[in-house]
Amino acid sequence: MIFIDDDDDLRAAQTQGLELAGFMVQAFSNGLDALKVISSDFPGVIITDVRMPGIDGMEVFARIQAIDVELPVIFMTGHGDVPMAVTALKGGAYDFITKPFSMDTLSAALRRALETRRLVIENRQLRSLYDDTHDGSPRLLGNSPIMDYLRRTISQVADAEVDILVEGDTGVGKELVARTIHRQSLRKNRPFVHVNCAAMPDAVFAAELFGVESGTRLEAQAPLSRRTTGRIEKAQKGTLYLDDIEGLSLPHQSQLLSVVEARELWVLGAEDARPIDIRIVASSRINLGQAVQEGTFRADLYYRLSGVTLKVPPLRERRDDIPLLFQHFLVDACLRLKRPMPLLSADAATFLQRHDWPGNVRELEQYAERFALGLNMIPKAATGDGDRESHTSLADRVGDFEATAIRETLSACHGNAQDAMHALKLPRKTFYDKLSRHKIDISSFRLKVSP
Repeated sequence: MIFIDDDDDLRAAQTQGLELAGFMVQAFSNGLDALKVISSDFPGVIITDVRMPGIDGMEVFARIQAIDVELPVIFMTGHGDVPMAVTALKGGAYDFITKPFSMDTLSAALRRALETRRLVIENRQLRSLYDDTHDGSPRLLGNSPIMDYLRRTISQVADAEVDILVEGDTGVGKELVARTIHRQSLRKNRPFVHVNCAAMPDAVFAAELFGVESGTRLEAQAPLSRRTTGRIEKAQKGTLYLDDIEGLSLPHQSQLLSVVEARELWVLGAEDARPIDIRIVASSRINLGQAVQEGTFRADLYYRLSGVTLKVPPLRERRDDIPLLFQHFLVDACLRLKRPMPLLSADAATFLQRHDWPGNVRELEQYAERFALGLNMIPKAATGDGDRESHTSLADRVGDFEATAIRETLSACHGNAQDAMHALKLPRKTFYDKLSRHKIDISSFRLKVSP
């Protein structure tokens, strides 16, 4: 914090008192000298007297606002200067205290102002991180080899005019993969149409997907007065994403086959088929090849769709990506919910690494949002600690403990290697050997802070 007062005795006394109260103080006898060390990233608070020779407190305040309008400024005023201080409050000053005041009063005001400043700087850091890593489009995050391979494969096939089948468990990000394919394809400026096959009722399937000509009567309804456009036609020149395609009945699979094979669209009530120019990306939560063997999915449709098959790994197979993903989701949630960044407790860090995440990335994102809201309940049963310990050796348990301790320390130090080595009391070579042994990516713990 910065303390400005031209009274030498008062400045010395207050500086000593503040330092004894635990504050780090830079004291100045005039505002001009103080302004030389104040910048927009100054992490503290400015306390200034109102009446001083040279430039007074009000002028100091005006110049500070030109540097950073969110820097907290506390005025020390005599009783006669209260109206002036009130005017400053209306203009954005943080607080004022009237002389004489106790150290407890000053300390309380300072702590409130410092907390406010901390939140301002923290939110700026979050915004910087968000702007650096978020271009408005969701991305396939992860530094694990399996995610690198998936991204490379997508880049190789995205601009090829082939249909693609995306397989993976619930919540792994199959739709994100489909959107990434579309975004990297030659059709990126055309529509991306999402069809949830599992959620579409049988009664409306054909009309929703293929469209209906005007004058066509559907069941007991009156003839339609105008033509309705189906989802397939809305994807013309773009990408049709068939989500959870295993949810289609065999008759509906047959109806879809003509679109996939011949790229022809039969609108309900139309006399002729119409050519359709689309790229199809389908996704499935199950192994469709196995479904073909069991007779629940048409073999011809499967082979048409699976010329290129991408498998999205579950989160349990890429645990080293969890810290990066959690940080990304937490930053997003804090900004969206306008909440300060919470500290990651040791229990939460352990939970992140040991939980099996059956809901995968979607479950992790929801957990990050609850964590941002302060609802980071950690059920002991979910960690599986007891079951794990009963089936692992002492060496494995020690290794798990060591890896968890390193991850917790890196999280607390925001990925700063020097700080982590100091906290863990490890020499440099030993520290990096342990990172390599436990496959810990230090960069995933770092927050990017703009200068």
